[in-house]
Amino acid sequence: MKNRKLLVKNKRALHAYNVEDTYECGIVLQGTEVKSIKNNKFSFADSHARIVKGELYLYGLHIAQYTHGNIHNHDPDRPRKLLAHKQEIDRMRRRVEEKGYTLIPVGIYLSAGLIKVDIGVCKGKKLHDKRQTIKARDQQRDAMREMRM
Repeated sequence: MKNRKLLVKNKRALHAYNVEDTYECGIVLQGTEVKSIKNNKFSFADSHARIVKGELYLYGLHIAQYTHGNIHNHDPDRPRKLLAHKQEIDRMRRRVEEKGYTLIPVGIYLSAGLIKVDIGVCKGKKLHDKRQTIKARDQQRDAMREMRM
């Protein structure tokens, strides 16, 4: 946790899902993708992970093409393989097979020069749960405002 530089946190996923477990995964990238991610030129608005033939893949992660790239630039919307231990993948697969669970990227960060993705095992929130979350956040904000005065 020391040498982590958070690049972006998936706020939309944290609002729409209850994150029950998180797993740190490496990600297989091409050279120009690394440069684009370090420049914060990516978006994971509707991204999710799937387990295909015992391997973990990330779908929907858009990494913009590197501006100074040439013919070796990458495809911005290709599925990317995630690196995790076999036991972790099996644990995730068992949870996803339960009703209502899905794998969502929660954050992307740099760790000792390597790009890592936090994958959360999430269950979708109902509308009333989202309202309670918003209400609790507003109450906390009001309490902090009162303490400052």
